[in-house]
Amino acid sequence: MSDASPLAASSQKIPVTVLTGYLGAGKTTLLNRILTEPHGKRYAVIVNEFGEIGIDNDLVVGADEEVFEMNNGCVCCTVRGDLIRIMDGLVKRRGKFDAIIVETTGLADPAPVAQTFFVDQDVGEAARLDAVVTVADAKWLTDRLADAPEAKNQIAFADVILLNKSDLVSGEDLDRVEGRIRAINPWAKVHRTQRCDIALDQVLDRNAFDLSRILDVEPDFLEEGHHHHHDEQMQSVSAKIDGPVDPEKFMPWISNLTQVQGPDILRCKGIVAFPDEPKRFVFQGVHMILDGDVQGEWGADEKRVSRVVFIGRNLDPEAIRQGFYDCKV
Repeated sequence: MSDASPLAASSQKIPVTVLTGYLGAGKTTLLNRILTEPHGKRYAVIVNEFGEIGIDNDLVVGADEEVFEMNNGCVCCTVRGDLIRIMDGLVKRRGKFDAIIVETTGLADPAPVAQTFFVDQDVGEAARLDAVVTVADAKWLTDRLADAPEAKNQIAFADVILLNKSDLVSGEDLDRVEGRIRAINPWAKVHRTQRCDIALDQVLDRNAFDLSRILDVEPDFLEEGHHHHHDEQMQSVSAKIDGPVDPEKFMPWISNLTQVQGPDILRCKGIVAFPDEPKRFVFQGVHMILDGDVQGEWGADEKRVSRVVFIGRNLDPEAIRQGFYDCKV
């Protein structure tokens, strides 16, 4: 974890949107919408295929765009290696495009892709993960959540969720499906869409992964009551302290927690106050990988509330909350 990093450097990095969602949910529809709308921006697109023969790139329109393929689906080593190789090539040609979109296969867990931006130093220095955007099929999501763990991971990882094909189900069913989504991931921004028709500023340039803006993007981040949602397997655990935490206690605690329970922690985020530190310490993690630094000063009249959230499986909410409370100054 770096002690500090200038925000200016972060803003110079190439923003990367990871586009995920189960098979048939509408990812390619959204991607084509992004590539054809008259927004004046240029995108490099990385398509992660499952299988030896790539066909997704034939479905992607927009002759001006650059489409790169990552083939075959061992969603850990191969994909990360491919992604790093392609990103390295793109970084050498920066200036030719404004942002990068990574479309993962519908069978993929987005974690390895997200982790790449923390694990590989060269990629991390050149690019920043802007947001994980998940497209969910309103008609079939409930079934997929029951039989496909990847679908649940895609919901749990998301910063933005498009509940797509909303015209194919009744209002009552739509409410029920959104309830399932909120039970898995209470702090993602959910939009109900038809054919992925959405203003692109709701999907791109969200800075959802840039924690300096977390309160702008999620003003109700960890409001009371958020942790009352629960899913039978996926959990959201949150806690807050009215005041600062002791960094000598907090750093070892968060580090140990993510090392020991990392495989079960899909995502974590937090903003904490340290004594005598005018800036917020903000962190986020994917499994065992943590990233954090001081960003953005607390307002003069602002109440310094320290807050953390974890999404994962097999978590012990009471132990996590107590561990955090024990860090209080």
